[in-house]
Amino acid sequence: MEFREHTLANGLSIVAECNDEAHTTALGFFVQTGARDETESDAGVSHFLEHMMFKGTPTRTAEDVNREFDDMGAHYNAFTSEEHTVYYAAVLPEFQRAAVELWADVLRPSLRDEDFTTEKQVIIEEIKMYEDQPPYLADDKCRALHYGGHPLSHSVLGTVESIAALPVEAMRKYFERRYSPGNIALVGTGRVDFDGLVTAAEQICGAWKPVEAGRSAPPAPRAKSFHPVYKETSTLEYVLQFSNAPGATDEDRYAAKVLATVLGDDSGSRLYWALVDEGLAEQASLGHQDYQGAGLFMTYMACDPVLAQANLERIAELFAQVQREGITDAELAQAKSKINSRVVLASERPRGRLFNVGGNWIQRREYRTVRDDLERIDRLTRNDLMDVLARYPLSENTTLAIGPAQNLKAPG
Repeated sequence: MEFREHTLANGLSIVAECNDEAHTTALGFFVQTGARDETESDAGVSHFLEHMMFKGTPTRTAEDVNREFDDMGAHYNAFTSEEHTVYYAAVLPEFQRAAVELWADVLRPSLRDEDFTTEKQVIIEEIKMYEDQPPYLADDKCRALHYGGHPLSHSVLGTVESIAALPVEAMRKYFERRYSPGNIALVGTGRVDFDGLVTAAEQICGAWKPVEAGRSAPPAPRAKSFHPVYKETSTLEYVLQFSNAPGATDEDRYAAKVLATVLGDDSGSRLYWALVDEGLAEQASLGHQDYQGAGLFMTYMACDPVLAQANLERIAELFAQVQREGITDAELAQAKSKINSRVVLASERPRGRLFNVGGNWIQRREYRTVRDDLERIDRLTRNDLMDVLARYPLSENTTLAIGPAQNLKAPG
């Protein structure tokens, strides 16, 4: 395994974890742009733009793009998050240059007026569909409540109003600003011909014009509030709790992920045994997400509406108990084993490593091997997890409850 990196004169980063023993090649363009980089007037433009990328280029139609990926036998897709937009494909090694050429062309789209108008309706219908189906978009609502005016409060989808009002020229300007080569990394994993990758990038992407992109990454504000939303058509009560957590450059992010596994993994965690195994909730989990400048603990529960208030009390007591008493050695060991297994299993295919290598690079400009991550997890102690709880108490959260339960109130 060998890590290599190179930067073109226009700022485009090229990084790869080269493995001559692999049988496939995974490639992706990681663009540092997402919902947090938008304003109120162009909310949802990052995700909308991702859709528009597949509508054709000056040299290819939308049908050409799909057909050429299919001709390679590629497994390909794209996604947009709060921080990144990623275009990726897994191919046989002989298609490395063809895949780079095709994705590079996709990343210089036509953005035609007629495609924009058609796709705008698709996005609007997608948002309306989610709004009609709880708990969809509950994440967006809770995010907005928790972060307030912080950039991470923005919805990836945007709103019906923001998408409807968005002019095509605003998207074009956003594209020119955010899809600057200095804001993009071309990432490869598996059987990668790195010299060939650099040559292809130079020839195909070297003329891309650099523009200053930038990003605001302030710390998250402290927040604590409770928001019940009555929705008669829902059969279950859905609860989301957001609380601050270690961010992407905080070494405590490893302890936060282990803590989330102990408390809220989908099997064998404290929330699982207290709520799901007892038949009190259909789902109960806790996860950790790290962003640039901020992090998030996300607690989720779905249950019978009549049990919602009691379950809110149980969750609050469970969090208070771990704050008072900590966790056991057995819980720590089990959580480490779970995470280590997932890290190793995800790394067995180049496509799995692509998101780890690309994510680390676009967020932190660092490369970490599988062994680096395993050793970092293994060094964690119970005190490390308690230090995270001391800095980021789970009781200090924004709670959103959506469903038919009435008269819900904050626990305690």
